[in-house]
Order: sequence, then C-alpha cells, then structure tokens
Amino acid sequence: MHVLETRNLTHVYRGNIAALRGVNFIAGRKARIAIIGANGAGKSTLFKHFNGILKPTSGEVLVRGERITRENIREIRKSVGIVFQNPDDQIFSPTVEQDVAFGPTNMGLDETTIEHRVAEALRIVGCEDLRTRVPHHLSGGEKKRVAIAGVIAMEPQVLILDEPTAGLDPQGVADIVSFINALPETYGMTVIFSTHHVDLVSEVADYIYVMDRGEVVARGTVDEIFAQQEMLSRIRLDVPALPKLIRALQEQGIDIGMAYTYEDAEAAFLEAFKRRS
Repeated sequence: MHVLETRNLTHVYRGNIAALRGVNFIAGRKARIAIIGANGAGKSTLFKHFNGILKPTSGEVLVRGERITRENIREIRKSVGIVFQNPDDQIFSPTVEQDVAFGPTNMGLDETTIEHRVAEALRIVGCEDLRTRVPHHLSGGEKKRVAIAGVIAMEPQVLILDEPTAGLDPQGVADIVSFINALPETYGMTVIFSTHHVDLVSEVADYIYVMDRGEVVARGTVDEIFAQQEMLSRIRLDVPALPKLIRALQEQGIDIGMAYTYEDAEAAFLEAFKRRS
C-alpha cells in the first residue's frame, strides 16, 4: 500500500483554468521525492490536494489507501503535513514554543506529550535556542525551520515542503539538505518537496516527478530525469551544474563517468585522474 497516491487528479479553478490535468502520483514509505517544474506547472496546487486543502475537480487522492473525505480529513492532516513556501503564512503565535505546540494541542494531546513533541521537533530542526523568541523577529531561515518544526510536532508520516530553500542563504540551504536527508531513515517519514534549485534535487531526491502546465511529463530516478536534457530545456528547466560540467568534459574527449552528487563527482574525477596519470 502506498502512503500517498493520486489517480487521474484534475483541478480546474474558477474561470475554467485547468491547474492539474490527470495527475497520477505515488509515494512510498520513507521516500524522498522531488517535484520540479517551472512557475505555473501545478506543483503548489498538487500539494494542496495531498492533505485536503483543495478538493479534486475529478480523480482522487488516497492516503494509505483511503480516499480523503469530509469524515476523515482531520486524521488525514495528522498523517500528511505541509509547509508552505512563505513561513509567515503558518507562524502566528507569540512565541516559537507556542507556535510549535499549536498542532499537538489541537490534536487533544496531554501536556506532557505536547512538551515532549515540541522539544523533539525543535531539536530536529536545530532551533532549541529559539524556544522563547518572538517568531516574527526571526530571520527567514529561522522562520522556515520553525514552520517545519510546527508540522513535525504532529508526527506526520508524510512531510510536504513547498520550495523549502526559497530565500535561504547557502548555509540555510545546506541545513535543509541535511534535514531532509535525515528524515526518512531516522524518523521514518516520507518527504515530498518542490524546488527551482535543481542542484538540490541531486543531493536529496530518490525519485523525481517533472510537471509542466498541470501534467506529469516525466518521472524517474535522478539519473533518468537529468539525462533528458532536451525535455528539461523544452519546459524551461535546467540540468544541475555537475552533470552539465561532466557532459562538457566528455564532449572534449575526457574519459569520466557521469555523476549527479558532489560525493559521486569527487569519486568520478579521482578515477579519471588515475586513468590519465
């Protein structure tokens, strides 16, 4: 059974604007899935269907094999948490601690459990020292981590991150990469994220869905997707810097293996240097 699935999902906004067109999507347990596409591709609209913020015009969304309905929507939102691109859309309490506690409190948990969840969520995102701070006095990166902590405190099975690195400095991006990579194995979560930062995808995702104008136009592993340079260019997406560099070297006759992550690129370059020495 998939933890999250859509079947022929279509969504039409007022004015007959089709934002999603027959989207079929599958997420397994402990997966790290990237959804990439240019602005207007339908990524955010798709995310809002994953936990019932939007209702399908046609098709369906299933969580652990169960279709989202009015009767089960509260339970679904405990299982599927979403962090929006702008953290100010989710942060509203007087202190960080109160903001992170908001979700568990509304779940009806006892004070001891809430306290434990808040402490653990802040630890996971590295914000223990921000506990008593006023959220709106924080930096953009700090706000984003607090928003993520607020969702993690509800202990979802699926964490949805809409453009998690938007507006972050290089260290903030590195922190998000480490955070996402730890969630599946350490905490058993499935992570689904969108990004315009294609270099990030190679470092984080196990699987990629490519969207264009409301449709899934390609799906596959990092290697499979970023090998389709013409397709990506056609829908206004770029190839990550590393494979682009390696492909340019290969075209110059240098015998070097393809790589998509920095770790793999290091190994590929070392092996190429050994062969040339």
